[in-house]
Amino acid sequence: MILYEQIRKNKIKTVFIVAGFVLLVLGVGVVISYLNYGDPLPGLIFTPVFSLFYIGIVIMSSTNIVMKMNHAQEITSVDQHRFLWHTVENMAMVARVPMPRIFIINDASPNAFATGLKPEKAAVAVTTGLLDQLTREEIEGVIAHEVAHIKNYDVRLATVTLALVSVIAIMSDIGSRMLFFRSVGGRRDNNQNPIFMIVGLVLLILAPLIATLVNLAISRNREFLADASGAELTRNPDALASALEKIANIQTPVKEASRASASLYFSDPLKKKLSGLFSTHPNPAERIARLRSM
Repeated sequence: MILYEQIRKNKIKTVFIVAGFVLLVLGVGVVISYLNYGDPLPGLIFTPVFSLFYIGIVIMSSTNIVMKMNHAQEITSVDQHRFLWHTVENMAMVARVPMPRIFIINDASPNAFATGLKPEKAAVAVTTGLLDQLTREEIEGVIAHEVAHIKNYDVRLATVTLALVSVIAIMSDIGSRMLFFRSVGGRRDNNQNPIFMIVGLVLLILAPLIATLVNLAISRNREFLADASGAELTRNPDALASALEKIANIQTPVKEASRASASLYFSDPLKKKLSGLFSTHPNPAERIARLRSM
């Protein structure tokens, strides 16, 4: 019962965070429109159109780009790595999703990640360090965690939110430049409410930081959900907790890991030791405690 309650709470929390993200994107568009033209309506119309267009471009080229960024090599037959192939196949079968493509990253630091916008186009990548340093049960737990990400459509969510962060950064930059040139040109609308203008300027400046923090919050929340879902698939939360404990205690970063895709990994591949609002992953101790309480 504890497991299913945790899954339910994490899903509800994610819905609220994503809703806040969407409102933030719309808010930035409205502010830019109001500050430059004195009318919020153009921003309210243009922002969703621009966001959908940009997200579409990112989505169309995500999986292969992520694998190339992390120097992952695909294995295409069971003979190339029998244990890994069968483990991914079994976890996909239990999760009732199509078997994802399998990649191996030649790196001594143990870690893994999943990518793919839908289960039919998903992929799982593991480092050679994961295969060499973890037990079979621990590897199964990590694979179950990554397959859970696929089943829960977490990678699509991560891709979309990352694209929205970029949208906000682009819009904030454009909005700031527009305001600067209007100010230099001496074109001002005296009918604009000064309080609204001040609040709008503050939002325009802080929006990229807020967007980044919201994106990191979504990433951390989805890790808790994947832990719970992965434990459900294996019925062995202790193995997943043990794998996380081993990986977290190894201080060697994944050298092949791309900073842009760091949030996709099972555990922070860069070993930044950040906690709280600016971390890409939840505190390992908290994740381990939750798994061992199941």
